[in-house]
Amino acid sequence: MMGKAGVTGALMVLLLQATPGWAEDPDTPALSFDGFGTVGAVHSNEDQADFVSEPFVSEGAGYSADVSARVDSRLGLQLTANFAPRHTGVVQIIVEQRHDGSYTPTVEWANLGYAVTPDLTVRVGRMVLPTFMASQHRKVGYANTWVRPPLEVYGLVPVTNIDGVDVAYTARGHGLNNRLQVTFGGTDIDLPDDREVKARDGFTLANTLARGPVSLFASYSEYRLSLELRPLFDGFRSFGPEGVAIADRYELDDKAFKVLAVGASYDAGAGFLTGEWGRTRSHSFLSSSRGWYLTTGYHFASVTPYVVLARRVVTSNTSDPGLSAPQAQELNATLNGLLSDRPQQRSIAAGARWDFAPGVALKGQFDYLDLDDGSRGVLINEQADFRRGGNVCVLSLTLDFVF
Repeated sequence: MMGKAGVTGALMVLLLQATPGWAEDPDTPALSFDGFGTVGAVHSNEDQADFVSEPFVSEGAGYSADVSARVDSRLGLQLTANFAPRHTGVVQIIVEQRHDGSYTPTVEWANLGYAVTPDLTVRVGRMVLPTFMASQHRKVGYANTWVRPPLEVYGLVPVTNIDGVDVAYTARGHGLNNRLQVTFGGTDIDLPDDREVKARDGFTLANTLARGPVSLFASYSEYRLSLELRPLFDGFRSFGPEGVAIADRYELDDKAFKVLAVGASYDAGAGFLTGEWGRTRSHSFLSSSRGWYLTTGYHFASVTPYVVLARRVVTSNTSDPGLSAPQAQELNATLNGLLSDRPQQRSIAAGARWDFAPGVALKGQFDYLDLDDGSRGVLINEQADFRRGGNVCVLSLTLDFVF
């Protein structure tokens, strides 16, 4: 598999080199340029840990900053090219906080598409990973009612794109619109500690069925994940068969990671109701988790108030007795630190969206997080005085825009 730079770089070169040819056909739009962004500010009353909207970043609101613009702020630019009636290309660049705290622009999408028929398309390159209902626009704040997608579900799979091949088929009839999407590929995920999760042999099947105000969604994904933690698990293996069994059980070395998600939405133009449920399974220290949320609200002209209820739990063990040998206590403690680090919490949020100008929306949201005993929830950067469990209040204000 080509690396990230190889795949996206080659596609961007193809797009840019083709630019002069597009303008020769006056009936075909040569280029379309679009953008989106969010300017946000977030305050958390927990000053011994950081509230974040993505788990793979280095700073958030709380410990690192009393009021943080890093949590939700981003800028996105998208270039779409029509080479011919059946050939298209897309490049999307996003600037947001990265794993190392920088704001280096990253390529979110870079793909070439071919319409086999008006209803069947094939894409190759980097494209959206369609795990959840809002995957296509989860980074476009203006396209979402909430300040951010509920972390109890969308945090189950915080990866948003994949390098590979995508096939989509749309069927219409009897008032129904059904879109079936299949993706194959992999990706690399950078972590704040300079390590990297490798996802290979990925497969996602997603289906959306819509009729009038009702939309139903379901997806299934499976990947082979690897993360370099060899010193820890080689340490367990050095204790013989008992240690080997523990290492084989928890080491993330080409292990299957499976995701099932379903959702439904009703929006008749006034009141609306949306809900999703997701489940992950992994025979590794990543454990298995479930999450769900329900959102309801009402459109009052340009103002939309809403509430969100959400829950996330770990369904596998969050501790292990490990090895009985006194010399293995440090290994046991490290393993249990990994197992107990999976977020568990329930939350309630209330907010409002004000569409006060074309292409611009102002949002405010208050989140009350109830962390499970022994859990950090979705917080990061725990300090010595942080106490797991308990409650956290988060206040967010964002200005979303598209152009």
